[in-house]
Amino acid sequence: MSSVPTPAAPRRVLVTGASGLLGGAVARLLAEKGHTVRTLQRTPMSGTGTVGMESVAGSVADPAAAARAVAGMDAVVHLAAKVSFTGEWQDFVDTNITGTRTLIDAAKGAGVRDFVFVSSPSVAHFGEPIAGAGAGTADPERARGFYARSKAAAELLALAEDSPSFRVGAIRPHIVWGPGDTQLVERVIDRARSGRLPLLNGGTALIDTTYIANAAAAIVRGLERMDHAHGQALVVTNGEPRPVGELLAGICTAAGVTPPAWSVPGWLARGAGSVIERAWLAAGTRGLVHDEPPMTRFLAEQLSTSHWFDQRRTREVLDWTPEVTVEDGMRRLAAHYGGASA
Repeated sequence: MSSVPTPAAPRRVLVTGASGLLGGAVARLLAEKGHTVRTLQRTPMSGTGTVGMESVAGSVADPAAAARAVAGMDAVVHLAAKVSFTGEWQDFVDTNITGTRTLIDAAKGAGVRDFVFVSSPSVAHFGEPIAGAGAGTADPERARGFYARSKAAAELLALAEDSPSFRVGAIRPHIVWGPGDTQLVERVIDRARSGRLPLLNGGTALIDTTYIANAAAAIVRGLERMDHAHGQALVVTNGEPRPVGELLAGICTAAGVTPPAWSVPGWLARGAGSVIERAWLAAGTRGLVHDEPPMTRFLAEQLSTSHWFDQRRTREVLDWTPEVTVEDGMRRLAAHYGGASA
């Protein structure tokens, strides 16, 4: 394995979902590497790092918007998705499955050569512990929760399109976190601050995560290494499994919040999560700003079940290793919150 990746020739790359933490990081990294970047998302990008990027506003599920976005592009990195622990199934279908199908059709029609589908390890996680396994095959029937099922279906349809003239690869970053993260970090901090963050089974489940800079670098590397990466799915992590309790404590400490100290049995949280999720939807919370229930069965499984992955295949195919360790990431997180409070 080479220690310094060979720079890739500049290309014209469309990034969907660039208004999100990971999508924005990918778009900026591509631009830093000299690629011409266009973004497609419902809310146009703005702020630091967007200078020189062309932005197309619209939905990936809209054929007209997708066609405008892919016109003249060499490659697509598709991150746009509905990401939630709960919600209506049709909403996940519209964005995650129909949106992927629409974008692929537009990309093929425009002569795009490479398509990176950003997926999730949850597409092959069926509620049982994962300890040092490979990527596994996406299975919409067995995946847990609407998000995972819809992403599994989308990944399968994307990889089915792989061919010499339209190369498709799937990158599955696992539990991405870092400064500015609202999906995990801010929720952990908010719930810990209000005393609503328990440890399940004492927080002993061993899980792996991916620092934001590492996730973005791996996705970009997947595009650069499409000769080797197309036609398959690769799980990306830091390769540093930690107990859930240690990770939660690190996030809380970085933000100056007292870490959780009370524990709930995993089986009890999973059962309660199923009940709470059904009640949440029945109460008509869909569409509210804070539309995530405090616990779902999927979330309880994630917090009480070990899931970490063998990274040897990923690093061989991508010719890449993470640069930011968990400890370095926590220091960066602490600096972020220290600056915000100063």
